[in-house]
Amino acid sequence: MNRKSILITGASSGLGYAAARKLAANGFYVFAAARNIHGVFNSIENIEELVLDVTDEQSIKESFTYIEARNEDYPLWGLVNNAGVCIPGPLELLKLSELRRQLDTNVIGQLLVTQSALPFIRKSQGRIINVISGLGNVAMPYLGAYSIAQFAKKAFTDVLRRELKRSGVSVSVVQPGKIYTPIWDKFSAMGQEIIEQLTDEGRGTYERSFKDFLTFNQAEGRLFNLTVNDFANVIYEVLTTDMPAIHYYVGEEEKAFIEKSQVSTVLEIDEWFTWCSPSEAECKKF
Repeated sequence: MNRKSILITGASSGLGYAAARKLAANGFYVFAAARNIHGVFNSIENIEELVLDVTDEQSIKESFTYIEARNEDYPLWGLVNNAGVCIPGPLELLKLSELRRQLDTNVIGQLLVTQSALPFIRKSQGRIINVISGLGNVAMPYLGAYSIAQFAKKAFTDVLRRELKRSGVSVSVVQPGKIYTPIWDKFSAMGQEIIEQLTDEGRGTYERSFKDFLTFNQAEGRLFNLTVNDFANVIYEVLTTDMPAIHYYVGEEEKAFIEKSQVSTVLEIDEWFTWCSPSEAECKKF
């Protein structure tokens, strides 16, 4: 049979789910991977569910043992590093365990998966796609842990691309604009939990502005024009074009935002986020 296969992490919902269905409907064999994925695709043709926890080295090892066993019929040709979590909250009160979870999922786990996939993809002269938020270019208040992870993932992508330049393996970034997916609901719920856990001092300083931030993001999420299918179409383009580009945007708004950030001063960017910073009076309450 010998058909190209693509491994997509974080495929149980949202962006990864849409990309898996798009690729499977257009000739690829897809390993749709996530920690909890049983029955998500209900035996859709050309999609094979794979239980994979990117934060667990043993889980990664077992998954690639299985992929290797399937490699003769479905040689691994592409990897879409899409798995991720978004942990909100003020950096001053960020728990070390939360930062570790953020980095383990969005950075370290992605690297471990890539390391395991590369022997297969190098042999098949395939492609790697890293999905990175615009917060890999601009760090936003109350999304410090997530921004740290996105900046790191961008650096990881740049280094990987340069190291693989003559290997025959392409490495591309896909940066989605604002698309409403289940991660937004998880983000809001997690934010509310963090508010409830704040100390009295932390509440006095951060509660009002952090609540405003969460409310704004939840309301804005309902207004997004882009869909998961827009994202899936870009992933398909990267995997089917003759010469993949280094960088892809999903939506003109995201492209404009990144380009604006590149020509703005640090002080100008700081001003963008003044609205969601604690007031002087609140800062004195800590």
